[in-house]
Amino acid sequence: MTNVVRRLREAAGLSQAELAARSGVAQPNIAAYEAGRRSASAAMLERLHRAARPLPHEALAAHRRELVTLAESFGLTNLRVFGSVVRGTDGPGSDLDILVARSPGVGLMALAEFTERATELLGVEVDVVTDGGLRADHELLTTAVAV
Repeated sequence: MTNVVRRLREAAGLSQAELAARSGVAQPNIAAYEAGRRSASAAMLERLHRAARPLPHEALAAHRRELVTLAESFGLTNLRVFGSVVRGTDGPGSDLDILVARSPGVGLMALAEFTERATELLGVEVDVVTDGGLRADHELLTTAVAV
């Protein structure tokens, strides 16, 4: 168990300071877990694991082209990102909010399948909304997902 935290952190490409900032665990504690001076509980390991996941904006940057291709395979076009990613406030618990246009004949099952596959691709929770699916008074700042 001594190197579990180190392997987790290194696999995520994070420094101890970055993992500390994302998890809310003090950097000296992370160093102590890695060195074996402290033992991480199962709850602490889960907390660190969640914090080591990619942030939504990182996942999008890494898989932008694949996401657009996946959407097109489901008849979805004009992908736009909104929410915390556009505001620059996404964190370890944030999802990726995507606004899409549906081609005629694309139903809710296809939309649900795309959402599931996009979540698997990105490694972060994805929330998909179709044009017209937001309240009219919803303030919306979007950024196009271009390749």
